[in-house]
Amino acid sequence: MQLNRLELQGYRNYERLTLDTSAGVNILVGPNAQGKTNLLEAIHVLALTKSHRTSKDKELIGWNQPFARIRAELTRKYGKISMELQLSPQGKRAKVNELEQRKLSGFVGTLNVVLFAPEDLDIVKGSPGVRRRFMDMEIGQVHPGYLHDSQQYQKIMQQRNNYLKSTDASKASQAMLEVWNEQLVSFGVKMMQKRKTFIRKLQGWAEKIHYGITAGSEQLTVEYRPSFGIDDDAGFQDEASLFQQFMLKLTQGKEQEFRRGTTLVGPHRDDLAFYINGKDVQSFGSQGQQRTAALSLKLAELELMREEIGEYPLLLLDDVLSELDQQRQTQLIETFQSRVQTFITTTGLESVNMNRLKDAAVYEVRGGEIVG
Repeated sequence: MQLNRLELQGYRNYERLTLDTSAGVNILVGPNAQGKTNLLEAIHVLALTKSHRTSKDKELIGWNQPFARIRAELTRKYGKISMELQLSPQGKRAKVNELEQRKLSGFVGTLNVVLFAPEDLDIVKGSPGVRRRFMDMEIGQVHPGYLHDSQQYQKIMQQRNNYLKSTDASKASQAMLEVWNEQLVSFGVKMMQKRKTFIRKLQGWAEKIHYGITAGSEQLTVEYRPSFGIDDDAGFQDEASLFQQFMLKLTQGKEQEFRRGTTLVGPHRDDLAFYINGKDVQSFGSQGQQRTAALSLKLAELELMREEIGEYPLLLLDDVLSELDQQRQTQLIETFQSRVQTFITTTGLESVNMNRLKDAAVYEVRGGEIVG
């Protein structure tokens, strides 16, 4: 997969930009607050229709601009594709090969990316919400139907939470609650099954990569932890059984949910656990081990996505190389070198191991423009 051209109009601090990119490594260099991350963000937004930095689309539209537009020309294994996403106060409009897409879930997956930013180094030791977002972003790219299930789940949960907040438990309608429960569980079960499958595959790649980075001294295990106990892997495969277990947990926790006014079990409370040689990395691992685990996870994403879609996605490295020591930076560069089209932001080339990079194209970013 290759991004050949990127065009921005009214996007953050870019009034207009046309960038013809290199097939290999593209380095965006310049001082802070010039637009380097904005450019990477635009590629991410085009792929997923949402930013990794904000949930408010209006923040993506430039000052005094009526809308923001992101266009791209790319090459995939089955041919050339043009994409366009327009953001305005009225909503989003997406096109593929000039044809408007009725649903954004049908647009997502046309372009695939893996983003690695400094905050991703916290994926191991950060909050469960960071890890859930990580799962949702990556699964949604290769299984667009997952995005629909996730959106429906969130919508139903919000309605259910409103009911829990506004209704006294003694006066609640059991029939009404059953309707919410069945709808919530129906979409929740689909999400849990896809998450379990995704993490099982990711674990296979992450374990191999981590073993290589640590010269065979450490074994990394990634474990999916749903919000309620499930007997074994077979429990995820039996949709009817999983449905019943989820329904039972909601029934058992009904009184507590009414007291707290919120849904207490479901995919919105899932988490991941990481172990190195059987030791919980989140609680007992060193910072170096936590960072190596995060790096292994991101490199595993590249391989898993290639396995799922038949080609490598784009790799976006947002000021992350300066956060890695020489050993980890070298491992990262050797992984994407000559295989994955990569976009790197940095404030200075001295933080990048340029001796390891071959034929990198360097672009200087100043005030929302590419100069030089």
